[in-house]
Amino acid sequence: MTEFWHWWQHLPAHIRPTLLEIGSFKIHYYGLMYLIAFGLSYALVLYRIRREERFHITAAQAEALTTAMIIGVILGGRLGYVVFYNFSYYLGHPLEIFLPFDFSDGIRFTGISGMSYHGGLIGVIVAALYYARKNGLRFGEIADLYGPVVPLGYTFGRLGNFINGELYGRITTAQIGMYFPHAPGHLLRHPSQLYEAFFEGIFLFVILWILRRRIRTNGAMLAFYLIGYGTVRFFIEFFREPDAHLGFVFLCFSKGQILCAAMILCGVGFYFWLKHKAATGSRH
Repeated sequence: MTEFWHWWQHLPAHIRPTLLEIGSFKIHYYGLMYLIAFGLSYALVLYRIRREERFHITAAQAEALTTAMIIGVILGGRLGYVVFYNFSYYLGHPLEIFLPFDFSDGIRFTGISGMSYHGGLIGVIVAALYYARKNGLRFGEIADLYGPVVPLGYTFGRLGNFINGELYGRITTAQIGMYFPHAPGHLLRHPSQLYEAFFEGIFLFVILWILRRRIRTNGAMLAFYLIGYGTVRFFIEFFREPDAHLGFVFLCFSKGQILCAAMILCGVGFYFWLKHKAATGSRH
């Protein structure tokens, strides 16, 4: 058993973040994980369209809608990181928001780093609202279609974070801890990426997949998604190392927890608004 724990704790040091390297050309596992996440979510959407008669969205519409939502998550995720996590820096370096260069001392290629989940969520919702309005679809139907399937994709996104050795957890003395090469100090830390991969991904997916047939209020799956993800992420943040340049923004809470708390409140408020709308509509 001692050998297992030694292997487990030193596992991050033996993982290469790239699948293939040819000169300066590299294929990163992180990017592949996102492709898998998008592809799996899209496949589950098509599965639901074919098997569940309640949806009136065609496969062609789902393809275009998924493309719009992918663009929304990328743009929203990047802008969310800029606004929520490093606004003062990018206010002085606006060219670096979307250009993969550092202009502080000449021109240096850095790649684009820094994405916000909450910004990506806003981007997805805006993209879905725009597509629904432009194509005469009901946003509630889109929310009910995509809400239960999206979390499974997070499993692969978080595994990508783990492979990159980023977004590691706080220091721990528990055996489950790992040594992350990029973390300050040679100390055991919670593998919070794996906690998130399971609870934000598999666990939340199972819960929402079960609820999808039991909740009949139009659009309510978005509310349960907001509440579910916000709750799970809020508690996992207690094991995750806060961003070094932010630390704890309010008492012992990180910026991610503040955003998740707002997410939960929005989900609760949205659900009661939907119930009120359904009740008043049935009386007319």
